Amino acid sequence: MSSTAELTTLSDVRGNRGRAIGIAIAAAVGGFLFGFDSSVINGAVDSLTDQFALGSFMSGFVVSIALLGCAAGAWFAGRLADRFGRRMVMVVGAVLFVLSSLGTATAFNVPSLLIWRVVGGLGIGVASVIAPAYISEIAPAKGRGALGSLQQLAITIGQLVVLSSNAGLSHWAGGPSRDLWWGIEAWRWMFLVGVVPALVYGVLALMIPESPRYLVSRGRTDEAAKVLGRVGGEADPQAKVAEIQQTISAERRPSFADIRGNRFGLHPLVWVGIIMAALQQLIGINAIFYYSTTLWHSVGFSTGDSFITSVITAGINVIMTVVAMLFVDRVGRRRLLTIGSVGMFVGLLMAAVAFSQQHGSGDNVTLPGSWGPVALVGANLFVVFFALSWGPILWIMLAEMFPNQMRGYALAIGTASNWIFNFIVTFSFEPMTKHVGLSWLYGGFAFFSVVAFVFTRAKVPETTGQELEAMTGEVHQRQQPA
Repeated sequence: MSSTAELTTLSDVRGNRGRAIGIAIAAAVGGFLFGFDSSVINGAVDSLTDQFALGSFMSGFVVSIALLGCAAGAWFAGRLADRFGRRMVMVVGAVLFVLSSLGTATAFNVPSLLIWRVVGGLGIGVASVIAPAYISEIAPAKGRGALGSLQQLAITIGQLVVLSSNAGLSHWAGGPSRDLWWGIEAWRWMFLVGVVPALVYGVLALMIPESPRYLVSRGRTDEAAKVLGRVGGEADPQAKVAEIQQTISAERRPSFADIRGNRFGLHPLVWVGIIMAALQQLIGINAIFYYSTTLWHSVGFSTGDSFITSVITAGINVIMTVVAMLFVDRVGRRRLLTIGSVGMFVGLLMAAVAFSQQHGSGDNVTLPGSWGPVALVGANLFVVFFALSWGPILWIMLAEMFPNQMRGYALAIGTASNWIFNFIVTFSFEPMTKHVGLSWLYGGFAFFSVVAFVFTRAKVPETTGQELEAMTGEVHQRQQPA
């Protein structure tokens, strides 16, 4: 090969990689909305409680009810995407989030607040399924882990941006419950800000190409080959199209029967996805991000310091997610999951011990001496290892670990499981804090990090570097005895 030809080939490879990264980033903006919604309530929850005279039960319900909408959106997203295409469903998610941001910001009573929180949840549930599925279908196998991690990176950036925005709005108004611009309280502006990324997501969804697998399923093979060549970097796009056609023609119409098995009614690999999704929430990550400002305020930090501490934690989350992206395709999914489980256990145990030393009750709780910094270090150590492992890798695994025939339903049920357990943990966190205390709660999260370690070692398959069309064979076969 001549040097000119070599340079041309290198340029094509870089061009394909650049296009794949750009398109994956556009799709991952759905993750940004996911992160935005999971943390926007953080700075507003105390103001909502005062504004609508909410008790601890209703306060927790207002925070967590969006997650039930997320579970419903996640469950139906796969079927809608198979019928109308990935891009159109992304647009629907964006519209739902715009409506939710506007509705929540203008809520005038508790029922209207709950309704708009559910609408936002539906949009986020849709985005949480479609983004990783789309990225896994459009990305080349060798870079799929890193590109799949963009979903979690976008989630962490969304959390960082909204926590920074909340802190800024609260500071400018002199408190989240005070009026800011045009006589509108700062907490309402916290929700209004969400309209901007939702509109960006909708516009980007209309600009990116459709998934090649969806195009092949609709008989649009020439379009699929073009996408595979320009984005996936396939040397022989037509051959890849033929491979996809072969797997699709060998498949029946997807149905719930595809995920059934002999053990408790579901295929063993589907149970692996469900349990992984549940464990990601049971280790307590969203308890920190939904309630971090309130949490640090309750143990002696000032309101301003609590906002700043939450922003720092979100920043650490972003940085370590980037680190995970650099290593996920080199080190492997399972190894990072086990390393992360050990690190999370240590951080959670530190926080649990620190909170066991707290003095006072109600609004007069403090951590004496050096126990405040110990709790802070422990919580952030937990975030470091979560962002390195269970944060991004769960979404990568759910999008790639299932055989083609069951992928749509299995991904939907796994993601719905994640949202349901997110609801359980989030809804119970505030009342459990009052009844059993933070020490026992963080001890419980530490216990589930041990369960995550054991489960990963025993049941989770390795999918690093494998083509999606090949998942039907090896991973399925290895998991069958489970």
